[in-house]
Amino acid sequence: MHNIVSKLLIYGDMPKDSILMELSSIIREFKGENYKKDEIITRIYHQVKRILEVSTDYGFDRNLWHNYLTYLLITNENPFSLTCEKVGANDGSVNYFAKNDFKQFMKLFDYDFKPMEEELGIDCFEKLQNYKAIGKTELMYNKNVSEKVQSLSLKLENAKDENEFFDYVTEFYKQYGVGMFGLNKAFRIKDGDGPLEFHAINNMDKVVLDDLVGYEIQKKKLVDNTEAFVQGRKANNCLLFGDSGTGKSTSIKAIVNEYYEQGLRMIEIYKHQFKDLSNVIAAIKNRNYKFIIYMDDLSFEDFEIEYKFLKAVIEGGVETKPENILIYATSNRRHLIKETWNDRSDVQVENGMHKSDTMEEKLSLVHRFGVTINYSKPTQKEYFEIAVELCRRLGVKLSDDEIKAEANKWELSHGGISGRTAQQFANYLAGQQL
Repeated sequence: MHNIVSKLLIYGDMPKDSILMELSSIIREFKGENYKKDEIITRIYHQVKRILEVSTDYGFDRNLWHNYLTYLLITNENPFSLTCEKVGANDGSVNYFAKNDFKQFMKLFDYDFKPMEEELGIDCFEKLQNYKAIGKTELMYNKNVSEKVQSLSLKLENAKDENEFFDYVTEFYKQYGVGMFGLNKAFRIKDGDGPLEFHAINNMDKVVLDDLVGYEIQKKKLVDNTEAFVQGRKANNCLLFGDSGTGKSTSIKAIVNEYYEQGLRMIEIYKHQFKDLSNVIAAIKNRNYKFIIYMDDLSFEDFEIEYKFLKAVIEGGVETKPENILIYATSNRRHLIKETWNDRSDVQVENGMHKSDTMEEKLSLVHRFGVTINYSKPTQKEYFEIAVELCRRLGVKLSDDEIKAEANKWELSHGGISGRTAQQFANYLAGQQL
């Protein structure tokens, strides 16, 4: 195996502690004369355990060795894979080197562990290559990634030569991309003072816009802006404001779900992370995706200054915001920043500025959002219509009038009229049905 791995050029720059590199080192030592059997077996078991851990995280099945190698190929961000991302392979000399690497990967796919296992008296790789995974709920693993890896793995193990292997891999890069941005829809950034790290959000709601009853005008404005964005036309930053529980956050999650296949990705960022905004943008501006930077429940107290970072990034900084990035925010406040009567008192503060100037600076933030969409609380009639529709979708068998009567009682003791209250009520009724 070491002879195969050492011939990798484009894909050879893997960390020494990666599973493949560790296995390569172990097998090279095994083929020497002076290996210690118990020590080699222990080290092999450790790498097998790591393969099982990756497989559990992504729900792999059948041939875990092939699934792992496929996972390596589609998560390895190198100059070749990044060039193919969302575009596909172009003619060029680099293809020669890529096909050489894929020839080596085909040898890894077909690698025969049997002679080593027989000599050591183990059978773990035989089990990995004929694995039957225990069924698990979708929330326990990333089904979206799992299905893609297993589908590509099956194609690659049946590829007749490196040219066909090349076509399968580059077509995958073109369709989905490469690395974590290619495989996942949504991300958060890691807190702390260390280097910037993105973490995939694996259990995002699978909601679509049709799941949000009503708000057709609001949804259309959001769809029109997002479609323009993903199609490479001019689009605006969006602010969704209004009462809580009206579907602002749900609408943005639904947009990401519906446009994922067209290359839309979302990065959720919190107020205390705004100082990292410029670093986030630097990390994604050259990728072949469209990114929504999502800020949920955005608002600022009068003593908070994080809004200055946001203003600088949206507009007015030395470096303009890249074309592949938009900011979508939700807020319960129309102007984002809490106003007080003191702000309106036009008296000078110590530095000579008028307080009305300070307020104007804060309020100017909302004007940086080209599209503002108002999600207002539903009327009593609209609340009943939403409740009935959601109950019907969940199979509640009561009549419309019975549902309305129960919905009226529910909202009186559960936080008032909103889409969220209607959804909670429908869940309750559906749960009470035998």
